[in-house]
Amino acid sequence: MKPNNLKVVHYINQFFGGIGGEDMAHVGPMVKEGPVGPGQGIANALGDLGEIVATVVCGDNYFAENIEKASGEVLGLISPLQPDVVMAGPAFNSGRYGIACGAVCRAVIKQLGIPAVTGMHGENPGLDLYRRDVYIIETAESVMGMADALSRMVPFAIKLAAHKDVGRPSEEGYFPCGLLLNETADETGAARVVALLMKKLRGEPFDSEVTCPQYDRVNPAPMIQDIQQARIALVTDGGLVPKGNPDRIEIRTATRFGTYDIKEVDSLNPDDFEVSHEGYDSVFVREDPNRLVPVDVLRDLEKEGKIGKLHESFYSTTGVANIVDTMRSLGKAIAAELKAGGVSGVILTST
Repeated sequence: MKPNNLKVVHYINQFFGGIGGEDMAHVGPMVKEGPVGPGQGIANALGDLGEIVATVVCGDNYFAENIEKASGEVLGLISPLQPDVVMAGPAFNSGRYGIACGAVCRAVIKQLGIPAVTGMHGENPGLDLYRRDVYIIETAESVMGMADALSRMVPFAIKLAAHKDVGRPSEEGYFPCGLLLNETADETGAARVVALLMKKLRGEPFDSEVTCPQYDRVNPAPMIQDIQQARIALVTDGGLVPKGNPDRIEIRTATRFGTYDIKEVDSLNPDDFEVSHEGYDSVFVREDPNRLVPVDVLRDLEKEGKIGKLHESFYSTTGVANIVDTMRSLGKAIAAELKAGGVSGVILTST
């Protein structure tokens, strides 16, 4: 034990844990003694202040596909170790890893009452999921930023373990978590806002006290000129999947989509489909999948000559508790396939 006895438990995925790559992403949680992988850097940064008493390793797929179960299993491994602080990652821009790191930290904080910190890139889907519950240090996009990330995560973890006051996000390097704290200022709000406005008008750098949300502006697609010649595709975020969910689409916070053949299908058979989606009552969809993905109606329109052709596949994902950046990437991937398939228009259905 190091002189100051600070006990750290570190959470990492199968890759950084030295177990393997994607071929081992299915492995469940396990404990390794002492620092492993990036934990060596944490140990060096801790110096004589403390040590990593254990490293918990879990496969990215295992965790992402069983978030609640995996969180409980990881807590079961961490709790007997009685750490002063838990560190996870950093996950950089790895989505599944980021979700796991955030979930572990949140569970540790809420259920064990132990402080925790992780690190991610600003586009990691785990950021928006967990930033209100967990301190997340901003990192580079890739593992090339490991040294820089650990140089900020370790002092922050030490501060959390000592129960010291945490400074502003701009001072500590973590992403804002939406907390509003009362402070005494030397100037009134009116004076401060005028000073910020003058800096903006002069082109000088300034930091706003309020972060403004950024919204996409999406221009409407041009109208289909000849609908009777158009190839129409069906896309849904209602989570309709073939029985057995072969693509393992998550019930929430989806990271993937499925493509399902309807080339010779006039109507979707409820015996062939299920719903992978929480947050709505799917009983009516399970009774008749055409209520969500209206293959039957589109086939009728095709036979009546009111549309040119129904595309031979429909696309499905889950639209609950999703991250905008993840959905944007899935949308681009689906759009690329639709364009390659000569699709003229898309009917989007939801819950």
